Amino acid sequence: MMASIWDKAIDTAVERPTVIEADDVWKTFKVYKERNPSLKEMLIRGRSAYDTFWALKGVSFSVKQGSTIGLIGENGSGKSTMLKILARILRQQRGSVRIVGKVSALLELGAGFHPDLTGRENVFLNGSILGLTKSEIAGKLDRIIRFSELDQFIDTPVKNYSSGMYVRLGFAVAINVEPDVLLIDEILAVGDEAFQRKCLNKLYDLKEQGKTIVVVSHALESVRSICDEAVWLEHGEMKAEGSARSVVETYLEHVNRREEAKSGQKGGAEEEFGTRWGSGEVKITGVRILDGGGKKRKLFKTGETLIVEMDYEASEEIRRPVFGIAIHGRDGVHINGTNTKFSKTIFDKIKGSGTVKYMIEALPLLKGNYVLSTVVYDFACLHAYDHHDRRYLFNVSSGDLDDYGIFYLPCAWELKKKGKRNDPARPI
Repeated sequence: MMASIWDKAIDTAVERPTVIEADDVWKTFKVYKERNPSLKEMLIRGRSAYDTFWALKGVSFSVKQGSTIGLIGENGSGKSTMLKILARILRQQRGSVRIVGKVSALLELGAGFHPDLTGRENVFLNGSILGLTKSEIAGKLDRIIRFSELDQFIDTPVKNYSSGMYVRLGFAVAINVEPDVLLIDEILAVGDEAFQRKCLNKLYDLKEQGKTIVVVSHALESVRSICDEAVWLEHGEMKAEGSARSVVETYLEHVNRREEAKSGQKGGAEEEFGTRWGSGEVKITGVRILDGGGKKRKLFKTGETLIVEMDYEASEEIRRPVFGIAIHGRDGVHINGTNTKFSKTIFDKIKGSGTVKYMIEALPLLKGNYVLSTVVYDFACLHAYDHHDRRYLFNVSSGDLDDYGIFYLPCAWELKKKGKRNDPARPI
């Protein structure tokens, strides 16, 4: 508590400088209506007609030194475009961007790498792109290789690397150039679980060192926990900015209202309320709450079988997805949360459509109103492909049970009389 008060006192006494300032940034792309099949046809017919797509429309924000800011929003909202402008990969049509200090960026998978070069050679290539001299890179090489944990593969061409190995090497280079500003575009969702944790710990270390970090992510819980501030973009426009927690909540409320208007469905296990977010490579397309006979039910008795079926659609091959279920009381109490990873049920890969079944053979819940969350995440449970938060209602009747509380716990009673044998309780 004292440390927190002290930190606030320092911030108040010494105003931190602004290191990133985006002022009225506009960016367009040309979207061609048709592609010319050959140079000959292009010379004869001229250039193809195109529409102008505004990826960013007057975006303005500033970031203080040492802050971590998240850019959130649905696919196509302009987040990655904004990050590329900050990294000076793209140039805005209007407006200005000012960044103070050395910038290091981790954007698309494999960006800055040459596939035919080895990992070691790509460290020198990537480091030079980020502004280091050959001698500076050589001085950091051992540290980069050690962090990436790619010792035995460092002299292998990176075209033979897995996506996770790309991330390891790219992140190791990006953080070891000692940047003042670090830009990250969702890329950490690709690495394995242990390395993701290692990267997150490193991000916290960089925060403590006063580095400024900009993160683009669909993992809203990570934005809440890592970021101090957030900016919500929608169709290239800024919808909200401020503390990460408040902006994420505002964004989720908007998603909730939009999904409610879209579905227009009431009753049963249909989507009535709650929120939904995720990057969308896997989508939960349907949720059914069933009894032991496979019949749709809204009301259950304590001790009955409850089954939840989740239909999904994977637009691309997803390795080791994690499906999860959470049960909440209507008063907000989180009663239970589990997933396929906790249950040691590993799905090697999915693509296309399918159904995942979750079953409770004897429902232990007592009388009350309950709500389900259904989710599908990456194996590290950091990246949300689709998260349906508290969207599906069901009710429980205790039947003949008179117990109080949330759970029914089978038990036995015994009376022990002093100096006499124990008398087991008799049923009424």
